[in-house]
Parts: sequence; structure tokens; C-alpha cells
Amino acid sequence: MIHDLSKILMGIGVGLFLLGILLYAGSGWGLGRLPGDFVFRNRHVTFYFPLATSLVISLLLTLVLYILNLLKR
Repeated sequence: MIHDLSKILMGIGVGLFLLGILLYAGSGWGLGRLPGDFVFRNRHVTFYFPLATSLVISLLLTLVLYILNLLKR
């Protein structure tokens, strides 16, 4: 049981690491500054809502997981 949990935690760690690399590299591709990303600035407050970036990342993750599910069968 502990052996299975350790594999799951290592998988989550590797997944987060790869996601971090993707987001870091994605900033050079324009992720975070897409036309549907909203930025509201006031004198003392800045509110950032990355709607378009969230949709693009969700679409890419859905596609990757769909392909992995097809390969798993």
C-alpha cells in the first residue's frame, strides 16, 4: 500500500514539474497575455484573470489525456 502511494506521489511530482516547465516556456509563447486574458488595474490593486490562457491549457490537457487513454486501451 505504501509502495503504491509513493508511486502516485512521485507521479504527481513529475507532473507538476512538467507543468511548471510548460508554463515557464509558455510565457515566451504568449501564454498569459492572450486577447481573452483580463487585467484590471487600479492605483493600488491589480486583478488578473487569465480566461483565454486557462481555456488553452485545459484544451491541451484534455487532448493529451484523451490520447493517453486511447494508448492505454
